[in-house]
Amino acid sequence: MSSKIGGIFVKERKKPTRKCVGCNEMKEKQQLLRIVRDKEGNVFIDPTGKKSGRGAYICRDIKCFEAAKKGRRLEKAFDTRIPDEIYATLKEQLESLSAQ
Repeated sequence: MSSKIGGIFVKERKKPTRKCVGCNEMKEKQQLLRIVRDKEGNVFIDPTGKKSGRGAYICRDIKCFEAAKKGRRLEKAFDTRIPDEIYATLKEQLESLSAQ
């Protein structure tokens, strides 16, 4: 794909995509939230998308979060058990980010 700007062809960059663990749809990375498990085993939302650790992506929709929780998809992505308290914290963070 390229476009012509002022007589010069400019190649458009391909936008990175990731799969939502809730709805299993491929979406642009910037549309999704990154959830991270760090080396210490802490699980949290990474709004910057740059924290180190194992990452999984989810839509900014509470329905996708509920589907991921019900299907234990985050636990499968991180290969670890996630306590209910962490799910509650993630849900609060997701709701506050969605409200913005």
